[in-house]
Amino acid sequence: MLEEVALTVAQPRKLRAGIIGLGMASGPHALSLIDLQDQVEVVGAFSPTVARRKAFADRFGLPIVASADGIFDDPSIDYVVILTPPNSHLDLVERAAKGGKHVLLEKPLEISLERSLQVVQTAERTGIKLGIVLQRRFRPVFTETARLVGEGALGEIVSASMRLSNWRAQSYYDAPGRGTLARDGGGVLLTQAIHTIDQLIALSGLPTQVISFAATSPVHRMETEDTVHAALRFANGALGALSATTAAYPGFPDALEIVGTLGTARIEGDDGVIHLTDGRRIELHDDLADGGSGADPMAFSHGNHRAVHQDFLNAIATDRQPQASGVDALKAHRLIDAILRASATGRVVRV
Repeated sequence: MLEEVALTVAQPRKLRAGIIGLGMASGPHALSLIDLQDQVEVVGAFSPTVARRKAFADRFGLPIVASADGIFDDPSIDYVVILTPPNSHLDLVERAAKGGKHVLLEKPLEISLERSLQVVQTAERTGIKLGIVLQRRFRPVFTETARLVGEGALGEIVSASMRLSNWRAQSYYDAPGRGTLARDGGGVLLTQAIHTIDQLIALSGLPTQVISFAATSPVHRMETEDTVHAALRFANGALGALSATTAAYPGFPDALEIVGTLGTARIEGDDGVIHLTDGRRIELHDDLADGGSGADPMAFSHGNHRAVHQDFLNAIATDRQPQASGVDALKAHRLIDAILRASATGRVVRV
């Protein structure tokens, strides 16, 4: 007689997370973590501002701590979500890495290429996972376009361009530190356009040469650039253009265009279309609107942020690199640095 044996399948334990920084960027992250509460537990969230801690706890019902030590010194915490101003990122990543905690970091990496490189090197030296919040990488319209481009559907790329036409009122830049070199490290390129720049590089590779103009328009009073135009050359000889501004009232969807020998792919906002020379037309659409191009920079669904968090959880569980890693983000930083140097010198700059 065969005995029946009950098999118990061990469930993977929940990962434990802490949040540092409870400003306007914290909302979509909190909602994402709540959605994923079957996989992750938020142990504590911290801001040095008491009022922000209280507002965050009241809105999301997540636990807060009175000191960052309560997160960095807790050995049970697996990873830290860092949502603070860019000029604080290196110090906080180093502190997390010292405790063996993985880091999901809000873009950009840091305020300069040198400090950004140090962030990535810290993660590599200590063996922690470093994921960057480049949520537009996870838009279905982009992931499907990237798949088709990667499979060679467009043939050899001959042109790759992007356009970012955002609107930010002067009140946005009147906030302390906003658009300054000391806190943010730059203007439209590092703060807004980095998302679209990251997508452009993911589709076509990193350009090898740039020439550009960057300026502050009469629309804004700010230290850094709000308008940039650049010409790009890629390793295979392909050409491209980059346009980015926060002076385009009332704000328009970002756009990408990849031209190949076998067809053209265009993404504008939530929609994409691929025209192939064999007569095929492939239409793509995102159900989760990812806006933020207008006066309210947080006017978008948190669905793509949730995808960032899910990918990061999977990366930890399977011991792989996140889909948007520090190394990936560093490519965007290298291009941004080259564009600003080209504008400052009036010369063609190698990336």
